Amino acid sequence: MSSTKKFYSKPFVVLCWLIAAVGGLMFGYDIGISGGVTSMDDFLLKFFPHVYAKKLRAKENNYCKFDDQFVQLFTSSLYLAALFASFVGSKVCSKYGRKMTMLAASIFYLVGVGMNAAANGLILLILGRILLGVGVGFGNEAVPLFLSEIAPINIRGAVNILFQLFVTIGILCANLVNYFASKHHPWGWRLALGLAGVPAFVLLVGSFIIPETPTSLIERGHEQKGRAILEKLRRTENVDEEYHQIVMASELAHQSQSSLSKLMRPSSRPPLVIGMMMQVFQQFTGINAIMFYAPVLFQTVGFGANGALISSVIIGLVNVFSTLVSIKTVDIFGRRALLLQACCQMFATQVIIGIVLAVRLKVTGTLGREEAIGVVVLVCLYVMSFAWSWGPLAWLIPSETFPLETRTTGFAFAVSSNMMCTFVIAQAFLSMMCHMHAGIFFFFAVWILAMGLFVMFLVPETKGVPIDDMVDRVWKQHWFWKNYMDPDVDENGQIVKKEIQL
Repeated sequence: MSSTKKFYSKPFVVLCWLIAAVGGLMFGYDIGISGGVTSMDDFLLKFFPHVYAKKLRAKENNYCKFDDQFVQLFTSSLYLAALFASFVGSKVCSKYGRKMTMLAASIFYLVGVGMNAAANGLILLILGRILLGVGVGFGNEAVPLFLSEIAPINIRGAVNILFQLFVTIGILCANLVNYFASKHHPWGWRLALGLAGVPAFVLLVGSFIIPETPTSLIERGHEQKGRAILEKLRRTENVDEEYHQIVMASELAHQSQSSLSKLMRPSSRPPLVIGMMMQVFQQFTGINAIMFYAPVLFQTVGFGANGALISSVIIGLVNVFSTLVSIKTVDIFGRRALLLQACCQMFATQVIIGIVLAVRLKVTGTLGREEAIGVVVLVCLYVMSFAWSWGPLAWLIPSETFPLETRTTGFAFAVSSNMMCTFVIAQAFLSMMCHMHAGIFFFFAVWILAMGLFVMFLVPETKGVPIDDMVDRVWKQHWFWKNYMDPDVDENGQIVKKEIQL
């Protein structure tokens, strides 16, 4: 038998990437579906009749059509559940592997989908959302780690961004489903919520097909199996250097304190701070406010219900194709260049949108057709820059910067930061829009300015650096973060670098 027959084929390796990335499709579909469903009259009549009545009475107020905490709780409850689930997911990831965590994610998600689609009362609806949140928390913990660990170093960024690409595809699919489901009365909302089970079923079946990552196998004591999988994935037996890097990282992980204790040490501060702040900033760009409530937003600026949903589909298409730009460029131009360019573009578009709405859209009335189209174009330019930068890179950078001994726990902190901020935005956006009016866009613009400064001074370039070599090649070379690394000693045992505390 030829030795090459034991290697995975290239199509199979790509299939493994795609199957795992379906976890992003689950996440994205929910981001897109919730805003459309909460704008459907049949859904509001079923679960929130008082909101429907208020909606009919309050048409004269462009900014306060849907200001209701319970409607927002329908959207945001998922992310609160995902926040706590991400920490449980990190333990499952470490003990049972990335593959089993994705399997568990799909099961929780499917049960939640069934409860939502069949719900006849608000309690069952919210319980279903909570189970969806557990699935999202598990999936968002495992999938980016799986993709970063299974990918060759030279295309690690592009492979990891498949997660965000599938998030954008999920949002687009949800927008299309919302458009067609809204025409079917009174059960269209059940169809929209029920179709979330399709990607979850694909991930469930796919979890039995994909291999475990070599890193996870070696971390759990299966060195030979880990090396065998590594050889199959790289399609060569010459994997000594990468294999020994993983083994050394695993040995350090087992010799160290608990991962949480290790994570609290100053030397773990750079990836922890950056990982968490990348997720916070990703949400405070305002992107999910737009994605959650795009139909409501476009109704606010003068589009009818169908026009609003069509505009959301257009934004979804822009989101998908712009994420493809990131896949092509992230391993060429690097992470920092994309992040900084996007901050400039997002800041400009948010400020201009805020000015247009502040000047032209009052509490009553609508924008002119040309002005409304202009707002859609500006939103597309905003989404475009987000999609090739903060969308995918907020997941990529934390997944590639934590050392093995703190990887799953550290990434859980990053995921939970994302879920917390997503919960806050989802719960507060409609109320903020009601009280701040166009000022909400200036609010997000200030955050984008802060993001740019953070990247400029504190986020190093990680392109082309092996995951388990970040300390020496990235953190110890950075003008600020080098101060938090464990002290180096010279040949006489003297400390040549002094560790500082925050």
